[in-house]
Amino acid sequence: MKNTQLLLAVLLALPSIIFAQSMTLKGVVKDSIGNPLELANIIATNKAEGTLESYGITDQSGRYKLDLATGVTYDLKVSYLGLQSILEEFTPAQDADEVVKDFVLREDPNQLDNVELVYEMPVTIKGDTIVYNTDSFTNGTERKLGDVLKKLPGVEVNDDGEIEVEGQVVSKVMIEGKEFFDGDSKLATKNIPADALKKVEVLKNYNEVDQMRGLGNDQDNVAINLRLKEGKTNFWFGDVTAGLGDGEKTRYLGKAKLFYYSPKGSINVISNFNNTGDVPFTFRDYFNFTGGFRGFNRRGGTGFNVSDSGLGFLTTQNNRANEIESNFVAANFTYAASPKWDLSGFALLSDNKTNFVNNSLNTFINQGFTQGFDEVTDQRNQLGMAKLSSKFKPNASLQVDYDVLLKKSKQTEFSDGASIITQDGETTTDIVDQNKENEPFSINQNANVYFTLDENNIFSGTFQHLYQDENPFYSALLSQEPFTSPNPDDPDNPFEAIDFTSGADGLFDINQNKSVISNKLDAKIDYYYVLNNKSNLNFTLGTTLSRQDFNSNLFEILENGSSQDLNETEDGTPIGNDVRFNFSDVFLGLHYKIKTGIFTITPGLTLHNYTTKSTQLASITEDSEWMVLPDLYTVVEFSQGKSLRFNYQMTAQYTDVNNFVEGLLFNNYNSLFRGNRDIENAIYHDVSLNYFSFSMFNFTSLFGGVNYSRRVDPIKTAGDFIGINRISRPVNNTNFADQTLSANARFSKRFKKWKFNASARGSYSDLNNIVNTEDRNTKNLTQNYTTSAETNFKEGPNFEIGYNFTSTNSDNGVTDRTFFTNRPFANAEWSFGKGFTIAADWSLYNYDDNDDSTEIENRYSFLEANLYYKKPESKWEFRIQATNLLDVDVISTNSVNDFTISNTEYFVQPRIVMFTVQYSL
Repeated sequence: MKNTQLLLAVLLALPSIIFAQSMTLKGVVKDSIGNPLELANIIATNKAEGTLESYGITDQSGRYKLDLATGVTYDLKVSYLGLQSILEEFTPAQDADEVVKDFVLREDPNQLDNVELVYEMPVTIKGDTIVYNTDSFTNGTERKLGDVLKKLPGVEVNDDGEIEVEGQVVSKVMIEGKEFFDGDSKLATKNIPADALKKVEVLKNYNEVDQMRGLGNDQDNVAINLRLKEGKTNFWFGDVTAGLGDGEKTRYLGKAKLFYYSPKGSINVISNFNNTGDVPFTFRDYFNFTGGFRGFNRRGGTGFNVSDSGLGFLTTQNNRANEIESNFVAANFTYAASPKWDLSGFALLSDNKTNFVNNSLNTFINQGFTQGFDEVTDQRNQLGMAKLSSKFKPNASLQVDYDVLLKKSKQTEFSDGASIITQDGETTTDIVDQNKENEPFSINQNANVYFTLDENNIFSGTFQHLYQDENPFYSALLSQEPFTSPNPDDPDNPFEAIDFTSGADGLFDINQNKSVISNKLDAKIDYYYVLNNKSNLNFTLGTTLSRQDFNSNLFEILENGSSQDLNETEDGTPIGNDVRFNFSDVFLGLHYKIKTGIFTITPGLTLHNYTTKSTQLASITEDSEWMVLPDLYTVVEFSQGKSLRFNYQMTAQYTDVNNFVEGLLFNNYNSLFRGNRDIENAIYHDVSLNYFSFSMFNFTSLFGGVNYSRRVDPIKTAGDFIGINRISRPVNNTNFADQTLSANARFSKRFKKWKFNASARGSYSDLNNIVNTEDRNTKNLTQNYTTSAETNFKEGPNFEIGYNFTSTNSDNGVTDRTFFTNRPFANAEWSFGKGFTIAADWSLYNYDDNDDSTEIENRYSFLEANLYYKKPESKWEFRIQATNLLDVDVISTNSVNDFTISNTEYFVQPRIVMFTVQYSL
């Protein structure tokens, strides 16, 4: 606690220390007739050294403000596109606190010189484009794009490697106008070398199709285009890294990042082979790396997605794994086949091997027993993806796009476990060995046509087809017969009438095959009638058609090696599945967009005809209904960089075949799932209000938002317990609606070479579930607060110091638990001597809860450090790097739901020390 108070005191004291060392130059920039000039540039360079000291951009009132050191002579440059620039000398007095200085800019007949001068500015803004001169913000220690972006005002890189600009996640990354790996921002921030960058262009309200700009709502679309330094085009550049080290065994690392750009095309190659825990391609990457397929009818009001059974194998987290071995290689290209035809594509291969060792203690709420579970799990995921894209634009009126994305993977998971049950003072131990396998394949095709008949009539068509084939296999070796119950004649036990047979080793060998084949077609045509330059009508006609064939079979392997099918119980309860499920949505939509003053309003209505049909167990269940779903999107643009956005969407949420199958399915050895052919759709009401404010005048950014969701007739998972075993099924909870309220805010401000950050996130949910036929209401409250201060000095050490607090409370009427995490953190980087740099990153996790009876407390620190040496102008860099320097071996996590309270320990990778060599092309 004393350390926490000291850290907070330092953070509060820093502003007063900083301001005591500088003075403020401020004033107004006007034109010759007295009008204030917004977005004029003012830069101050140290006259003696020629280095940039400070810069500013005027606000809508023409005001500027610079923080300068006293007793130094500066060259002040004031410029504005189309007007004559001013260059004059300025020396603030030693005792000056504040100086007011106004400027008047006059017309300049020679605008070319002004354009050249503007390009020297740290930041220029023209319309929806912000251009950053990267050399104005960097200090030479940056290695990758992410290091540079973190230092640009208004730009953030979050913990997942995604780029955010003024609170919006960047949807596309380009280099010299050419798409980089389908616009994936994480691959860009982690791999593009910092020393290759000249400028970063932020493109707000982005739409890659010329005909569609301004017709829809592009306010949430942000792209980044990177401009390369001279000498980086028509030549290969990048770096190659190799390393060797120790951490309880030999550790290795090999990476290559190679780039080639020319006017005709580009080639990017990235590879990463290591056993150090660096995961170059994660679950989030896979989820986002969809090949750039555009969202289909986003505001149409239908929620229907074909699930992917393979995603669960990609959840590798390097802070929870005992061992990780990663192999990754990817390449992408762009090629201008002709002035009218562009080709692009990518291919990647990923092979991850992960070993988990964890111990869990699960307390089953109101069930009278606890379960300890010790498990060692080996996962392997081999993934291949390839995409080819074509863009043909024969003239300004027509554009035709085509994309095809293929995905193929092989996934395996083997786990050896022991289940320890304690009930009424007695303990039993069971062997639980499980095996999961899957080899899914999918091909996704997308075609888009855009045609402009004239300036008032514009058409677009979108056609998408998905084919997906999955064959997940599950098997378990159990020392106890599956789903045994304290009551031998339990009528709710679906296996009560089955006499399972154990093998010679006394183990029950249970197996399950599944096959899911999906075909989904989406098609729509949009017609835009442009009323004037501030309003248009959008008519949409389209459909979604899906067919899924689901088969499953449960069987056991007998002592002689033969198999015995378990198709149904003696009382006729189905176990296997043979289901065909069809879903169709035919819709007609109308949206009206109008801009009046600072308001842009887009209301809409979509008429749907939904049909679901499931064929199983020799019978057909079919349902059809009409529905009108409204939506409303409103933007209030107060000024450049300041806006308020309101969004309302009513959605009919439908489920795919997985919730309709009525045969039994093993989720794991003690969890069964049975679908419900009578399941119906839920209705979601989603409302959000978001405020964005960013000022280049005082380098202050403030983003905040509130989101409310109400789910009527939600699809819930009802659970019934049979001993420690659980049978779940989907049901519509028609008695109670689920509600979720979340809010977030983030504030940051730059003071000279300092930046202060503060953020807060919170969410409250009121959920209603069903446990053993009883309604159970659960209220969850999560809060997260972070504050930090960081520096960006050209010389001398730079550091960041901060504090994070997280609180999670769950109250379901039976148990009320709150978990706390206090996490102070710090990182520092210092360049010294001639070519040496040392960097360190530290976090302390202090975890506790409010239940004194459990005495749960977990405190551990992660520290990693790097020592670099790179002689100036040399292509070679040498590094000693160390992770988990404090040699943490176990971390703990806790969770609460309606059924269990879980405490889990994960064994993590040991201290690893590596020596690496990097060569830059």
